[in-house]
This record gives sequence, C-alpha cells and structure tokens, in this order.
Amino acid sequence: MLLLHPRPLATPAAALGFEPAVRIPPPRRRRRGRPPLRPLASASASAYGVVNADDDAFTRCSGYLFEEGAATERELPTAYDVRVIGAVYRRRPLLVLRRSLQIGTSFGRWFALRYLDRVNERSDDMFEVRAAQLRRILLELGPAFVKIAQAVSSRPDVIPPAYLDELSLLQDRIAPFSTEVAFSIIEKELGLPLDMIFSEISPEPVAAASLGQVYQARLRSNGKIVAVKVQRPGVQAAISLDIYILRFLAGVARKAGKLNTDLQSFTLNTGKSHLMQEMDYTAEARNGLKFRELFGKFRDVLVPEMYIEQTRRRVLVMEWVEGEKLSEVRDQYLVEVGVYCSLSQLLEYGFYHADPHPGNLLRTVDGKLAYLDFGMMGTFRQELRDGFIEACLHLVNRDFDGLAKDFVTLGLLPPTAQKDEVTKALTGVFQNAVDRGVRNISFGDLSGNLGRTMYKFKFQIPSYFSLVIRSLAVLEGIAISFNPNYKVLSSSYPWIARKVLTDSSPKLRSTLQTLLYEDGSFQIDRLESLLTESLRARTEQSLSRNQQEDSDSSRFAIKQVLSFTLTEQGAFVKDLLLQEIAKGLDALGVATLSSATSAAASRLPFDVPFPSPSLDNEDATNLRNLYRLLLLLSKVPQKEDSSPKEGDTDEISLVLYQMRSLPEFLPVLSVIPELPPESQQQFLLLPADLTNRVLSRAFARTIRRIFM
Repeated sequence: MLLLHPRPLATPAAALGFEPAVRIPPPRRRRRGRPPLRPLASASASAYGVVNADDDAFTRCSGYLFEEGAATERELPTAYDVRVIGAVYRRRPLLVLRRSLQIGTSFGRWFALRYLDRVNERSDDMFEVRAAQLRRILLELGPAFVKIAQAVSSRPDVIPPAYLDELSLLQDRIAPFSTEVAFSIIEKELGLPLDMIFSEISPEPVAAASLGQVYQARLRSNGKIVAVKVQRPGVQAAISLDIYILRFLAGVARKAGKLNTDLQSFTLNTGKSHLMQEMDYTAEARNGLKFRELFGKFRDVLVPEMYIEQTRRRVLVMEWVEGEKLSEVRDQYLVEVGVYCSLSQLLEYGFYHADPHPGNLLRTVDGKLAYLDFGMMGTFRQELRDGFIEACLHLVNRDFDGLAKDFVTLGLLPPTAQKDEVTKALTGVFQNAVDRGVRNISFGDLSGNLGRTMYKFKFQIPSYFSLVIRSLAVLEGIAISFNPNYKVLSSSYPWIARKVLTDSSPKLRSTLQTLLYEDGSFQIDRLESLLTESLRARTEQSLSRNQQEDSDSSRFAIKQVLSFTLTEQGAFVKDLLLQEIAKGLDALGVATLSSATSAAASRLPFDVPFPSPSLDNEDATNLRNLYRLLLLLSKVPQKEDSSPKEGDTDEISLVLYQMRSLPEFLPVLSVIPELPPESQQQFLLLPADLTNRVLSRAFARTIRRIFM
C-alpha cells in the first residue's frame, strides 16, 4: 500500500499540516466510547491522494458479504486451511451461490460487451471505455480481484496502455470505507479510546487500498508521527470465499479441458501465500522488523520502524514516510538499488519482499528507496536458492538437460517427467532467447513462453516460486515503464555470477566445478565469462549516485579480479586458477626443454639421440590455457587470431614467442600496492604455492615416465 504524503505533520502544537485539523485533547480521564471528532470541512480526501471519483464500490456492491459474513469471519481460520474454509461455506450454500452469480454476471456482461464491440467494429473506439469498466468491476468484486490486477498492472510490456492506465489506479487510489467504522476498529483492536493513543489524527484516510486504508497520526506517548493502517471490514470473508469459488472453478476447468496442470493446487497456493498472509497485521509488523534488520542498514534504503505495542491483527502502526512513487519519479539509480536489494533478499537471505508494485516503493525526500507494506513476504530455502542459481547458469550456458533436472529440484516438474522430452521442450522455449545474449533476455517473456509450453509435462508453480516470479516480474515491469530496454535478468546475472564464484555452499562449488570442467577439460571461456560478468555486479558498497568509473578501465578490472581472488571468498576460484597455471607452467617447462634439446642437437655435426620430452595433446591444451589465463588476469586485449589454436603446426613456438612480451603483463604487478594489506600478503604467498604445485606435477610426470 502506498502512503501518499503531501505534507508532513507540523509541530505538536500545530495541526497535521491541513487546516482545520482534528486535534484530540489530552484525556482527563478514561472514557468509554470514541471522543468527539470535529469534521474537517475544508480538507478533501483528494488532497491526501485518495480518489473520490468512485464511491466505495466494494461495500456498495458486495456489502452482503459483511452482513452475512460477520458470523462467517468468526469461524474462518487465521491461516488458509482449505478443509475448514470448505466446511464453513458448505453450510452457507446461498452465500456461495450469490457470490458466484455476482462474479459470473459481472465478467459475463463485460465479455459480452467486448464481443459486441468486435461485431460492430468499434473495438478501438470503446477500448478506453471497456478498460474503465473492467477497473470498476474489479473494485466491486473486491480485494482478491484487485490484487490480481495490481500484479498485471506492473507489466506495461504485457497489457495495452489503456488497461495499464486504468489498472494502475488500483495500486493505491481506491475509495476508502467509512472513517467512523475505521476509528471504531482502532479502538476495538487496541482496547483504548482514540484520545488515549493519539494526540492528533487525520479526519480522513491519506491513502486507501484493497485491504485497508491509512491515517496520519501522532502518538501521544512519544509525539512521533506515524501511519495507522486499518483493515477494511469483511475482507477475510470475501477473500476466503473468492478463493474457495476460484478453486472450485479451477477444478472444473481442469476436468473439462483435460489439462495436465494442477490448477487447483496453484489457486490454493496462490490464495494461501499471496492474500491470506496479508490479513494479520501483527505478522506484517514482524516481517517489517525482520526486513529492517536485514536491509535497513543499506545505504540509500529506508525501511520504516514498526510500533509493535500499538499493532494488532487489524491495526498496524508504523513510522510515517514522506515520498513519491518510484514509478512516477523515474529514478533509474533507485531501480538499480531495488534490483540489488531484491537479489540480496532472494539469494543471500532467502527472505524477500514479494509485492514490490509501485504503490509499495517510494523515493523519499532525501533520495532513498523506501519499502512499504510487508504483508506479502516470501521465503526461499537454501537448497531452492542453490537450485535457482544453478538453473540460471544452465540457462545461460545452454545446458538444457541440466535445466530440466533443475526444474525437478525446484518442484516445477514432477520426478516422473520424461527428461528427454522436457529437455527438447526447454530447448525450444529458451534457445532463441539465449542466442540473443543474457543481456537481452526478458524475464517476463521467459515466464510467458514457459507457461505456454510446459503444461503438457504437468508443469506446476509451487507457492514459493509464484512469489519469486511475481517479485522479479513486477520489478522488471517498473523499470520497463521508463526504460523499455531494461531486462531484470541482465541485471541479475552478474550478481548470480559473483554468487556462484564466491559462495561456500558445497552444492554451488560442485556446480562451478562441473561447469568449468565439462567433458574433463577446463572451459576457460566459461570462467572468463563468469569473471567478466561478476565484475559488472553492483554491490551495496559500489552503489552510489555519484560513482566515478576508473579512468583506466583495464587497470580497474585487474584490481577487481585480484581483489576478488585474494580474499577468503575467492579462495576456491584462486585454487582453480593456480591449478591451471601450474599445469600450463609444467607444459611450458616441457616445451622449453624440448625446444632447447632440439636446438642443441641441431648444432652438433653428428646425430646424437638426446632423450627429448614430448608434448602430448593435454600439454598443448594446458599451454594454450596458460596463455589465455595470463591474458585474462592482466586484462590485455587479445589480438585477432593471436591465440594459438589446436592443430597449429607451430603452436608451441607461437605461444613461447607471445609470452616473451612480459611488459604486457606488468599491469598485474603494478596494482599490487593498491590492494588491501591482507590481499598483498596473500599475493606474496602465491609464488611458493605455485612452485609446489609445479614441482608436484613435474615429479608425478617423472614417476610416470619411469614406470611406463
């Protein structure tokens, strides 16, 4: 829910910044009931960002849910339980029938009008009218349908502009319910008269959304300005009933269409994870506290403080945040901050904001990214995080067989799925996208293509993954709204590359080992790609509005590579590099000895059978890899066709000649004094480590020659 804040509260002696204001006098004694509140005649709700063009359509059209559902809400479980909810509504068949008819007739009329528009060839003329009608239908049907529309409205690349404009109004500009009712809920939940809690409170909500509305107030206990969110009455009964009906319809559609996807399970998981968890504001406050602990320390990120003591199941009190919607201020830098935070949430901590639509992201007055509304949060277990990273690596490297296995690990496909058929289908879905390069892959396109193709394999979306998809797709949609070429996967992959290179997880290290040693040979191209991408990754330390790029990009890159490999996080990669360099130096020694022996023999006037070490195919490969690794570590631009290729008749001589250009590799040494002291100490240990590795290989080679 967005908090639209035209002006902050003034000093305690003044009003809320709006004249006249509602001022609650200090309590002389505890009174029963609500204190008298003077109406605010001159201040309209629109001044607070609340739209009055529509009345409270949900209450007007679905008010019977409150009346008939009052008893129902008392019987409903606090967490989503399909058996209990089913038992509750089976005892109320008339209520279920009435709601089903309302949903069916509302959408039925709209689709009929759209059909008539096409028949009468006036679809274009009526496009905006029908979009506005659809928004009003969603408002009338209530929170469950509004939430679906909010997710869709963040995808400008998916829906037409007219519908985008209308559905975007559902993110934060929804008509509020009665303030009298809201104040009664506050007093009932907190068990105190309003004047015992707040010294001032706005007479009308400053923002309203599908599940609740927000008032600006001042706490009497400490004078802090706070946002008071009050839950809309009847939403739990409405959402439970709608999900019950949608789950039934999904089952009918599955049987009628003979679909191979468990729509009932998806609907159940979506309802449980997306909506029901937002009903408990005490849980949201705990989520906010945890989110603040993890991400509130980040530069340019603001997470409001939660007031647990004043929070109840239907009332939430939190720090007031002043700002503007991120989608309106078009701040590319804050989008990058949001991408970084989302990736950290997803893959580092496994706890993430699952509903980052524009109404929940603000740019504060001091230029920070503020997260609001922590009702919809997701958790990502470690094994699933590793599986997600593996899937991204397999996708980028076109390993569709590995990707099929990842889908089973992630729970997207059952273990009984035919792997060969799945691999073939995934190749058809992703091949063209990957061929365009990772920086051109749209997360939304991949999700859509995957859904259209994989249904025949009993493809399913677990509840945890539906939240992941929503979070990433919505974030990409916000960025696309002012940068059509933005791709969230392009921003994500560098972070994923850094993660797989630095993570100590045994599973990810095994994945990296398999990726770099496919078919038993070292894949230097893949290592170079991972290192290059990881250098593009923005970190919390490197995110800065005024960040200046190093004037010497090559020198900067060298410093970054060394800084990474000489730390504890880069120890695994450093070990791989030393291992391959040792192989190359060993092969170089053999090549040099072979060349020197041949040269000495050619100078003698007679033939002498000198024992000359031979260079096999493995040595030739190791020698080529050594040259390329030195180029990589020094970031020296490689001349076209200068790298020796397998099959060259004089490739050894070519490599030896090229490696004589030692000045080209000196930049590696020149940046050492600029590294941290710990990294410099690690660098000084490298020669001894490398010497031991080379001697070990030489000794092993000698032993093999003796006993072969």
